[in-house]
Amino acid sequence: MAEETNEDANVELNLHSTGELLRRAREQKNLSLDDVAKKTRIPLRHLESLESGDFEALPGRTYAIGFAKSYARTVGLVDATIGSQLRAEMDEQGHGAYQAEVSDYAPANPSSIPPRYLAWTAAGIGALVLIGYLVWRTLILNPGDLELAADSEPAMPAETASPDTPGQTVAGSNPMPSGQGTVVLTATEPVWMKIYDAEGERLFEDQMAAGETFTVPADADDPQILTGRPAALTVTIDGQVVPQLGSAERTIKDVGVSAAALLARETVNNPDADLPSE
Repeated sequence: MAEETNEDANVELNLHSTGELLRRAREQKNLSLDDVAKKTRIPLRHLESLESGDFEALPGRTYAIGFAKSYARTVGLVDATIGSQLRAEMDEQGHGAYQAEVSDYAPANPSSIPPRYLAWTAAGIGALVLIGYLVWRTLILNPGDLELAADSEPAMPAETASPDTPGQTVAGSNPMPSGQGTVVLTATEPVWMKIYDAEGERLFEDQMAAGETFTVPADADDPQILTGRPAALTVTIDGQVVPQLGSAERTIKDVGVSAAALLARETVNNPDADLPSE
């Protein structure tokens, strides 16, 4: 029965052009071309060219197939099937070399393009993160300056200490982060990374833009990281910055990123120490 259904679907595709299939599906959903244009953000003239099969009026083969797939998803058709049929039609009509597609390349969905103001906002956030990172890096790489500044401060007279606060820390000092704290990885510039647990189960894998963050799951079993640009990541535990995972342009793998693992690393006093690469 399933074979008959697939054969009927193939026959249906062969009897109608891609544009005709898209138009019929749109009309069945009571959508106008304007509705489809608003949903996909594809110019109305290109949608009209798709329906009429006027490939010369489209910006190119890659865009034509991308537009057709986006149109198909909007009207409930299988985008891969529509893309294959349109590709065959263009080949039959002599458009096979018309800005041919790059292998394994999928054109961007126009509806996923963010507004310009969001791009400027992201750029501003990225700049602020970069400035903060540079300030942090300067402090971390020059601990001697901090020691000299501490030595130059006059000691507090004993009589001024409050007897009611014997456990109070010195102003400006940061308490040691907890081994159960929350670990956050922040990208200071575009960087790809993969986070996985002790069993190799993937917890995260993606290209991060500057300013993007990833919080390591607190219940993860020995979470570890793989990345080729560890210096492009800022690591914090409960908001407190800890030393970098590695030097610039050096791939690291199987480096623990749980709070306990980060605190156990012996690089607090030597930020430039080599990290394990395997």
